[in-house]
This record gives sequence, structure tokens and C-alpha cells, in this order.
Amino acid sequence: MRSARGPVPLAETVEELLAGDGPLPIVAAGDPVLRRGTEPFDGQLEPALLARFVEALRVTMRAAPGVGLAAPQVGVPLRIAVLEDPAPVPEDVRVARGRVPQPFRVLVNPSYEPVGTGRAAFFEGCLSVPGWQAVVARHAQVRLTGQDEHGRALDEVFTGWPARIVQHETDHLDGVLYLDRAELRSLSSSAAITERWNRPTPEDAARELGFELPR
Repeated sequence: MRSARGPVPLAETVEELLAGDGPLPIVAAGDPVLRRGTEPFDGQLEPALLARFVEALRVTMRAAPGVGLAAPQVGVPLRIAVLEDPAPVPEDVRVARGRVPQPFRVLVNPSYEPVGTGRAAFFEGCLSVPGWQAVVARHAQVRLTGQDEHGRALDEVFTGWPARIVQHETDHLDGVLYLDRAELRSLSSSAAITERWNRPTPEDAARELGFELPR
């Protein structure tokens, strides 16, 4: 008689994931792991395995390429995410979106809260929803708390595009995709973004596609 096997320990899941070479496969929307939320990190991975996993997230994010990646996006339901943004954008985009370079960071058990009432709306995309973007109104400034991969406390205020990245990646850890917060009438293919909606701000898209931006 075969004995029933319980849930696979997360360390075993991560070891199996890291057994291959190169970037990790990114989970696409529709996989339940993106909707179930995550376990707070509490030593489920030994330090050496955590370091290997963080490095794999970095390699995968850069290869995609993206500016952030959360553990559920590679099939691991742990409250860990990474972000990095070299911000290779024109000056008008940098100014309009508040997009400034961000060094590589590891977020462990992150949470955020808004600072003030300001909101900003821009097109954004997701590595788990390839080929599409939509306008999302997000807090213009947030306070991020949590830890880094070494257990050191994080408590920092982010503004502009970095605040958007923090919100997007932390949302992943709560089972929330950017489309849950998007103006669905703005949903556009990558080709449409390039051909029609490539200006720094989405006012033209709002007028032509029929949605409102925050005032």
C-alpha cells in the first residue's frame, strides 16, 4: 500500500528548481501559485540555499529582462522578492515617471504603506503576463518595511517609479497581479504600446480608450 505524501518542503522545492542551469522558468498568469499568497520567510531555507535562490532570482530577472521578480513567479510561495532598475530611459520619461536607477535589493517579508495621498498612473507590465501592459494608478510614495537577505531591517521611503516597483512586487507576495488594480480598458499589447502609447504619460491612451486617470 502506498503511503500518502504531504506537501513538499520548500527547501526541497527550491533545491529541485536550482538543479538546472541558467535562468529559472517564469510562471505565467493562470498558475495557482500566483494567487495563493506566500509564507513569511522564517528560516525555511538554510543561509547557503537562500543565497543560491536569491542569485537565481537575480539572474532570472536580468535575463527576462525585468526590474523586479517575486518568488511565486518562479513557483516558490515564499515572501521574498528582488528588484533592480538601471533605468535606461530617455530624460523625458525619467522626469515624468520619476524613474531613477535602483541598485539590486532583496526584500524579505516586505510590506508597504502609502505616504500621503498622491497617486500616479502609468502603463506597467509583468513578466508573468508577457506581451501586455495596462495603466495602473498606484501610490506615488510608499514606506517599505521588512528585512534583507541577511536579516537586517529595511525601513525606507520610495517615490516615483521605484515606489511602483515595490508595490508591484509586494503585491505578488499577496497573490495580487497588476491586472487586479489596472484600468482594464487600457489593456494593450506590447505592439500597441510601441506604435500608439509610447509617450511618457498615458493621457492620450485615456482619451482614446475611454478611461479616467486620477486627478
